[in-house]
Amino acid sequence: MTTAQEQTVPKQRSLPQPVFTDAEAGAREFPDSTARRFNYFTPAKRKQTHYEDVTVEVQPDPRHYLAQGWLYGFSDGRGGYPLDWTACKAWGSDRPEPERFPGSGGRGYDWPAHGWHEFRDPNEEWELSLYRYNSNVVRQVAQNVENARQAKAFAQWSPNWVRFVERNVGAWMHVDHGLGLYLFANANRRAPTNMHNNAISVNSMHRIRAAQDLALYNLTLSEEIDGFDGVAHLDAWNNDPAWQGVRDTAEALTAIDDWCEAVFAANVVFEPLVGELFRSHLVQHAAPRNGDFVTPTIVGAEEYDFAERDLRYTRAMFELLTGDREFADHNKTLLGQWLSAWVPRCITAARKLQPLWSQPDAKPPRFEDALDAAKSRVAGILSDLDLATPKELAQ
Repeated sequence: MTTAQEQTVPKQRSLPQPVFTDAEAGAREFPDSTARRFNYFTPAKRKQTHYEDVTVEVQPDPRHYLAQGWLYGFSDGRGGYPLDWTACKAWGSDRPEPERFPGSGGRGYDWPAHGWHEFRDPNEEWELSLYRYNSNVVRQVAQNVENARQAKAFAQWSPNWVRFVERNVGAWMHVDHGLGLYLFANANRRAPTNMHNNAISVNSMHRIRAAQDLALYNLTLSEEIDGFDGVAHLDAWNNDPAWQGVRDTAEALTAIDDWCEAVFAANVVFEPLVGELFRSHLVQHAAPRNGDFVTPTIVGAEEYDFAERDLRYTRAMFELLTGDREFADHNKTLLGQWLSAWVPRCITAARKLQPLWSQPDAKPPRFEDALDAAKSRVAGILSDLDLATPKELAQ
């Protein structure tokens, strides 16, 4: 018989007690436990940089350090970042991944730092550098536009130049938006190393920021210039025959599945033959002659992005592939095929832009001279990459 006191005592439950095994992340102490620099990679120079510390192989690869294989995968069974997402190959690409089995330690055999992991972005782009650079560009562009607005500089534009800017400069924002969001952002996800991911994603942000710069500039001009048609760029992009070659090529670029081909076609072929042709040889030449000293600062910021930063990492990336110790010939043949596909297409798009050269009151230099300069620019890039120059660039 139980007493009333015993009936009121709550039943004690037996719970498992935590056992600390020092297996949690960061629990183990070793000589480099407190080091702020890492030694699992070989730096490009004598001393590793902060860029390398925060970028190189931050995305692990089972071929190197992930003993358990990829931490995630896709519905078709592939994991992580398959190397067959591009037809280009780098040293060690064809070697199978180390076999994982009980007792192997997840190793299988020593795996060298295969070709993809040798890439280093010469711009040394990472999160902090991206924020600093883009914030400086946006600040400078905003100050230039605001100074022009306060000085009533837009009132000096002729009606003919106003029409040119509202239709053609505005139309270029569609190129920047499409390539930034659908080509480079997609290529960033499909590239096989964190070093590639960083460089390509920064390229994506450059294009998206440039598109936003033009969109904000378009809004400012709509407020400052009487009769400025802020939606005229849509008609130019959708219906103007001069822009249909650029539109067709830009949309085709966003449909490329091979991430290496996408970056190569955009930065080595399209940008010099079409992008620089329009920005440098038309807008930046014609604008000052027509009393416009503001628009060149907008497109000039994008021109610097490409010429001094995006093209720089692209060269470094493809120099490794065309000089690869195992697959150089394979890669050169493949890049030659891509050139055969994209050079004629981009030249056709560039030639369709020719009527724009006659629209400003004060004309820029001849279109043919500008196109010859663009062709020479591409030939120089291909020479740096040890690639043959397509016959279309010599015509």
